[in-house]
Amino acid sequence: MKYYKTIQLKDGRKCVIRNAVAEDAQAVLDCFILTHSETDELLSYPEEITFTVEQEEKYLQGREESADEIEIIAEVDGRIVGMTGVDRISRAEKIRHRAGFGISVEKAYWGLGIGRAMTLACIECAKKAGYVQLELEVVADNAKAIALYESAGFVEYGRNPLGFRSRISGWQELVSMRLEL
Repeated sequence: MKYYKTIQLKDGRKCVIRNAVAEDAQAVLDCFILTHSETDELLSYPEEITFTVEQEEKYLQGREESADEIEIIAEVDGRIVGMTGVDRISRAEKIRHRAGFGISVEKAYWGLGIGRAMTLACIECAKKAGYVQLELEVVADNAKAIALYESAGFVEYGRNPLGFRSRISGWQELVSMRLEL
C-alpha cells in the first residue's frame, strides 16, 4: 500500500508522512531502536529488536506491495523520526474486518503534530483497505496519547490492568480502544 502527504508541523517545519520502502530499512530500524529507548510506554525494549537490515527490507517491500497493510514513516528534514502502520489482526473470516496500529515518535519531535498526522494516515489507509474497525492499545498513564486517539474518534472498550510488565514501573494498565471506520 502506498501513502504520501506533506504536513506543516507546529514549529513551521515540513514533515513528509509516507509509506516506508525497502531503502528505508536501516533508518527505520535506527528510529525504532531510538524511540523504544526513549519511553517505557511502547511494546518492547530496544535490545529485543532482532530484525536485520535485510529482514527489514523484505518486510517493508511486502508492506509496500500489500493491499491491506502498510508501514508509514514521518520524515523531517530528510530524517525518519516516527513510525506507524496498519496491521491486519487475522485473515480468519470472523475477524478479517479488524486492523490494529501503534505509533512511535522520537521524543525530540513530540507535541509537533506528527502523532496526529500518522493517526489520520492510518485511519485513511485502513478505510482504503476495507477494514471496518481499527484498534489499538495504549498505556493508561499516557494521557496525551489517549486524548489524541479520542479526538480522532477512538473509544475505549476495555482495560487490562496487567497489560505490560515494565522493568521500570512494574505493571502498566493498557487501555483498549477502537474506531469504527
